[in-house]
Formats: sequence, structure tokens, C-alpha cells
Amino acid sequence: MKNESPSPQNHLHPIPYRPRLPRSQQLVLDVLSRQTQPISAQVLHRVLQQQQAIGLATVYRALETLKLRGLVQSRASVNGESLYSSVEQDQHYLTCLQCGQSFPLDYCPVHELKAHLQYSVPFRIYYHTLEFFGLCEPCTQSTR
Repeated sequence: MKNESPSPQNHLHPIPYRPRLPRSQQLVLDVLSRQTQPISAQVLHRVLQQQQAIGLATVYRALETLKLRGLVQSRASVNGESLYSSVEQDQHYLTCLQCGQSFPLDYCPVHELKAHLQYSVPFRIYYHTLEFFGLCEPCTQSTR
């Protein structure tokens, strides 16, 4: 019987190797990977609580460890609250300073810069953030 192992040509997108994560970190990463928007640690905790008992401190520890491993990114909301997402969700925003609403950009204008920096400086880049702050159209109209 012939030993048939998958050939590299069969894989269109190779899955990056990730070392096995502790259960709490894997749970956090799984939930964040399914989100369409960044979420706070408190919201993440509530979602995780529906699956199993987990403490808020454990969620914060898992988020910090995942950030240091380059698997989770965070951004600050207008009120200063940290919002978390998977680094696979490369999303950037226009954020209104008055109402706090964030509008996602359709593309990432800094990918070329990131690629250049990755190869030109001795620094491992895990993720980047880009956010513009101002007033959305409805808030601009209300301040006139």
C-alpha cells in the first residue's frame, strides 16, 4: 500500500504553525476570531461565561499574554476602554470624538510600510493600528 501524504500543492493557504495554547488563551482567541468588531474584556468575559466558568482576571491575563505573542491586538475607544480583536482582523477606523462611533476603513493603507519595516529594521512586528479622529457627518451638522 502506498503511503499517501498530502502534497504541498493541495494546500492553497498553509495554516501557520501555532504552538498549543493553554485552554483559557485558546478560548479567548476562539471567541475573538468569531467577532466582527473589537470587543472589551468585559464583553468577552460575558461571552466566555456562557461557555464555562472563567474569571475576569483570567480573561485579562489571557489577553495580555496573547498580545505579547502577537495573536491579539487592542485599540482604545474614545472613552479609553481597551477593545480587543484577533490580529487576523486587520481593521482600521475613523472615530467620531463626539458620539464615539467608529467607521471601519475598507482597506489598510499601511501594509506596504509594514512590509518594508519588517525587513529593514531588527524588530518583529505583530500588528499595527491606524485610527483617525474627528467628527462624523451627523455630529458635524449638529455643531453648526
